[in-house]
Amino acid sequence: MIISPCISICKTDPCTGYCYGCGRNNEEKIIWKLENTTDDWKKKINIIKKRLTGWHLKSFEESYTYKIKNGISLFKKSLKHE
Repeated sequence: MIISPCISICKTDPCTGYCYGCGRNNEEKIIWKLENTTDDWKKKINIIKKRLTGWHLKSFEESYTYKIKNGISLFKKSLKHE
């Protein structure tokens, strides 16, 4: 199973149409959730990583890596501890 790149920061940039958290557009978010979406399609996560730069990319990679290992994004983890 391929873990969704959503890191729980779901806001869309009005200029690019990409999510500030995961770098996907709304259509890609919808496709990800469809039952017939293949793992090969989901493995194209590197495409969305190319949309992110600087601290944004570093933050995504850190949170996504944490989510893969722990089943929860860093953002949700911080909410649990408030």
